Amino acid sequence: MELLSTIGPLILMFAIFYFLLIRPQQKRQKAVQQMQSDLKKGDKIITIGGLHGIVDSLDENKVIIVVGDGTRLTYERSAVREVISN
Repeated sequence: MELLSTIGPLILMFAIFYFLLIRPQQKRQKAVQQMQSDLKKGDKIITIGGLHGIVDSLDENKVIIVVGDGTRLTYERSAVREVISN
């Protein structure tokens, strides 16, 4: 009984941290990875650096983005923060 009263709060604290911090972060990370793998030509995107552009071409790890004046920039897929729908 003494062991339960000693370890019980630690187990409870770990469970709370898991459900409030760890699990939601894992879900967000999985959603971002899914979005990056679903990229296609013509998607309007924003990179982690704040660059807005349109996907021109893709390969396994890289994405070529066309920005405002027709300039083409090459980025890693992991640099894409979000796809915007406009």
